[in-house]
Amino acid sequence: MTFVEIVVDAMMMTVARKKTYQMRIAISFADLRPKRLLTLMADRSRIRGFLREEHVTYASILLYITLSSGQIFFNKWVLSSKEINFPYPLGLTLLHMTFSSVLCFLLTKVFKVMKVEEGMTLEIYVTSVIPIGAMFAMTLWLGNTAYLYITVAFSQMLKAIMPVAVFILGVCVGLEIMSCKMLLIMSVISFGVLVSSYGELNINWVGVVYQMGGIVSEALRLILMEILVKRKGIKLNPLSLMYYMSPCSAICLFIPWIFLEKSKMDTWNFHVLVLSLNSLCTFALNLSVFLVISRTSALTIRIAGVVKDWLVVLVSALLFAETKLTIINLFGYAVAIVGVATYNNHKPKNGESITLVSQSPKNSDKKPDGPL
Repeated sequence: MTFVEIVVDAMMMTVARKKTYQMRIAISFADLRPKRLLTLMADRSRIRGFLREEHVTYASILLYITLSSGQIFFNKWVLSSKEINFPYPLGLTLLHMTFSSVLCFLLTKVFKVMKVEEGMTLEIYVTSVIPIGAMFAMTLWLGNTAYLYITVAFSQMLKAIMPVAVFILGVCVGLEIMSCKMLLIMSVISFGVLVSSYGELNINWVGVVYQMGGIVSEALRLILMEILVKRKGIKLNPLSLMYYMSPCSAICLFIPWIFLEKSKMDTWNFHVLVLSLNSLCTFALNLSVFLVISRTSALTIRIAGVVKDWLVVLVSALLFAETKLTIINLFGYAVAIVGVATYNNHKPKNGESITLVSQSPKNSDKKPDGPL
């Protein structure tokens, strides 16, 4: 074979190898493109889904803060405004509980939009749900009555003492353990509330007593809820809790209402539209709590509650002429909120969050609070 033939054969082999290599590359790209496109499309869909879920979560938190703040102002306006002139906190709370009972029944039994969890027995209802319902009724009644005597801002400042009441009662019944860290946190919260109370210009001790009574009732309710979960192993989602508890709370409110407010309300002109809207907002608030709980954690809703409290304090100073905030007020409340935030951050880490909610499987590791 001559040198020329060798060169020609080498060139032909090179061309053949190049074509084979190009064909392999083409085949590999042909196999790769659809897979790559599918992967990219799946990644984009996943990112869009995540962003959509994130937006819904933020929207639910914003909805909770808006409804919770708005309901406080709505109740204050209904109870003390000259336009409505409905100074009957017991009657208003009774209306809320009756409205919630009817709506829960319609949603679960008639339209069957939501499902009530099973497992409730007569013994559990009598020994646990009735006391919890009674304490819940007392909390709402006394809290709404306080609005007749003290400002919304000062009422929110007093509510910052809630972790202290829950902790003390928890220690008394053996649910909490006294520690130096918790004692320091409780001291900071108590000091802040005392300073903010000292800075209140027009303090009304009747209103303070009503508000503190509401705080103690709420603390008892949370302790009873924790006992129901830890010792009896019963878990209910917020709607199920409302379904079982609202009728009980309504009955507990109906009895004192007959003796205390019924005779006064006989001559009152009933504003059906306003009071129905007020009751609907209360029910929507409870559902928003359920929405936030299902998408976040107990710590998130506690932080949202702190943001809501500050928002209520500041907005009430703009809406109500009777609200006059002082530097001492704000300093004391800021100290108390720091204590509350520390408590909220410390509580879940020790597995001590008060729970009466069962989540869906994907959220079963979250332990949220019950309705606020």
